[in-house]
This record gives sequence, C-alpha cells and structure tokens, in this order.
Amino acid sequence: MKIVKISALWCPACLITNPAFDSVIKDYNEIDVVSYDYDLDDVSNYNVGNILPVIIMFKNGIEVGRIIGEKNKKQIKDFIEGVK
Repeated sequence: MKIVKISALWCPACLITNPAFDSVIKDYNEIDVVSYDYDLDDVSNYNVGNILPVIIMFKNGIEVGRIIGEKNKKQIKDFIEGVK
C-alpha cells in the first residue's frame, strides 16, 4: 500500500493536517508514503484541484481513496482504516 500526500508551504490547512498525518502514519509501517509539494513537484498525474492537502491511498497501483482539505488525527486514521 502507498499513500501520496500533496501539500504546500503556504497552505493553512496543510500546516494543520501535516503534523496530524505524521503522527498517525507512524503506526502504519506497511504503508509507503510519498510527499509532494504542490508548487515544487509535478503533481499533474494526481488530478489535484484547488483545495489542499490531498491524501491519496493506492493499493496495487490503483487509487482506492482520497481525502481533501484540513483533517484531524481521527479523520486521517478513519480514512486509512476504511480503505486499508
């Protein structure tokens, strides 16, 4: 399993979500995490709109879920558990 996280330094929702994500993801050693910066990296393959952050879960290379916008620890954990 893999998670792609797309955020930006200027994004207030990212500043709140990123620490919550980092706290939750440390409990999931089996998930590979790839982080991208919206402004610095090519994220065109991920169909990202105007709202950040975007957290996308992949199984066997296929997208199985995504959450968009500011999320807390519980919401992130529920997302991971729901699509895991």
